Amino acid sequence: MSKDHFTLLYFASASSYTRKSSETFPAPSTAAKLFEELEKRYPGMKQRILTSCALTVNLEYVELEKPEAVVIDGGAEVAIIPPVSSG
Repeated sequence: MSKDHFTLLYFASASSYTRKSSETFPAPSTAAKLFEELEKRYPGMKQRILTSCALTVNLEYVELEKPEAVVIDGGAEVAIIPPVSSG
């Protein structure tokens, strides 16, 4: 992966919604910019998926209270982790 892009991985409902398992985005970016771009590409995703998901950057969970403060550098592996239901 080049240093001017990062890879976003989709799991569970995020993968079903986008019909993809991954794609690349320009870097650097922020979680806020990423979520805006995802909403443009996949209308309704913010409400249906992103408001309840967790986000990892290089296998570490990040705090999404201030998504504009979460910086995603080139070469990173980012994952959207939808909530896991039990029952």
